[in-house]
Amino acid sequence: MTHKEKREILIKELLTELPQYREMQIPTNENEQKRLLRSLMNIRSPRPISDSFLALQNEYLSEEVAEKGITDSALLPVSPLNSRLVLWRGDITTLKIDAIVNAANSALRGCFIPCHSCVDNIIHSVSGIQLRLACDKIMNEQGYDEPTGGAKITPAYNLPCRYVLHTVGPIVSGLLTETHRRQLADCYRSCLQLASDKGLKSIAFCCISTGEFHFPQKKAAEIAVQTVTEFLQTDTQIERVVFNVFKQEDYDIYKRILG
Repeated sequence: MTHKEKREILIKELLTELPQYREMQIPTNENEQKRLLRSLMNIRSPRPISDSFLALQNEYLSEEVAEKGITDSALLPVSPLNSRLVLWRGDITTLKIDAIVNAANSALRGCFIPCHSCVDNIIHSVSGIQLRLACDKIMNEQGYDEPTGGAKITPAYNLPCRYVLHTVGPIVSGLLTETHRRQLADCYRSCLQLASDKGLKSIAFCCISTGEFHFPQKKAAEIAVQTVTEFLQTDTQIERVVFNVFKQEDYDIYKRILG
């Protein structure tokens, strides 16, 4: 079965779950097909699905990951100021590492907006339907929204990393407050502590709260580096922390801080 055939079967099965779209014609254009599949995955509520679908989805997503290429975090150059810190600009869903950090919302079930550009949506789209199901199980057992500054861990499924750490950053609407600063630092500490407790040795942080949650980028980077550095001074389990950035502006900010 070709990669295209797998994609079309996945689209057809997801469309059958939606009576209003069962007669929809699948586009012939590859990019349009990929966008439709991602959209259907994004809007799908957390409910069971067949093992055959998951097996085919896993094959398809693994091929997609391989096509994009995988970056081994162990080969990335370290900061001249601290050999346990790394600055890397790239797609966090291509990173081979023990855990990546997802900037989640308080519902912790991923972003439901089709093809949204937030890291939460991108991570769930590459990982697969199982990630939302795993998050849903955690949240149903918890019984309330995830508090700002906490962290949860799930398998990574089809991502090249082993685990995903989900944390909810502060939302800044107006002036930046001391509470915002403390909550952001809590996000980094919670993820590091959870990773350490689980025996993980490497972790990659996205820029928590600086996108949709509007935390000022420079201040967020300063808090991130300071909090991680302080944690590593007393923790010997974590061997490597990657600060992953996507925008050139964030890269420049972190480069100035990390030397």
